[in-house]
Amino acid sequence: MNWWGKLLGGAFGYLLAGPLGALIGAALGHNFDKGLGRTLREQFEPGAQERVQTAFFTTLFSIMGHLAKADGKVTEHEIELARNVMQRMNLGEDMRRTAINLFNQGKQPEFSLDSVLQQFRAECHRRRNLMQMFVEILMHAAYADGNVHPAEQAVLEKVRVALGFSRQEFNHIEALVRNAQHFGGGGFNQGSSVSPQAALREAYEILGVDQSASDADVKKAYRRLMNQHHPDKLVAKGLPEEMMKLATEKTQEIKEAYELIKNTRAKK
Repeated sequence: MNWWGKLLGGAFGYLLAGPLGALIGAALGHNFDKGLGRTLREQFEPGAQERVQTAFFTTLFSIMGHLAKADGKVTEHEIELARNVMQRMNLGEDMRRTAINLFNQGKQPEFSLDSVLQQFRAECHRRRNLMQMFVEILMHAAYADGNVHPAEQAVLEKVRVALGFSRQEFNHIEALVRNAQHFGGGGFNQGSSVSPQAALREAYEILGVDQSASDADVKKAYRRLMNQHHPDKLVAKGLPEEMMKLATEKTQEIKEAYELIKNTRAKK
């Protein structure tokens, strides 16, 4: 039984407490049983895969709702992005309903962004690549309507600080998201085509290297990004299995950006 099955089965009391526990409990409308055996408790120790998966799912959809509401209105594009993520996850009816409930909770005035982020970082137990994937999906939500409103930017800045990303790291994540629509063919929000010169510039931004970088440095950056976004490794660290498709799409975007750079250099 996966994390979701155990959640529905009542094995929740030792998964999460605090604000994340309150959010997922309210979203499911359950009073969870804490009377679990020792073996089950050990499965849900801090840092356990299924516990982190629950935290990721809960944090992602609630903050997506908070982000969508940050500028005072929730646009149809932002709602569609949330639906898009749910569709790519192939969520069943129960999971989809729970994700929508979490999204709606995030829109409420009493939603505590700081405490949710603080607990999420603690639950991740320094899983840097997992937190980066979280930020990437969240940033896609910010770009859902084409522009990042100052209020949304303020929310993202709080996320950056709370999760411990440097300004340089965050700028690179933003470049990954902003340019992804022109690579991969299956991204969150496909945009218009760009000129070959612009596409090449975006490819370098995705890899996070300058156009003057050596072939070895370009390849090193590519391998590092592919390792960071490896779907199986992310799931092992706590990405819900349902989100593997999102990670796979990201690796495809990175691969196409690298191939464009490599092929362009081969022609010179």
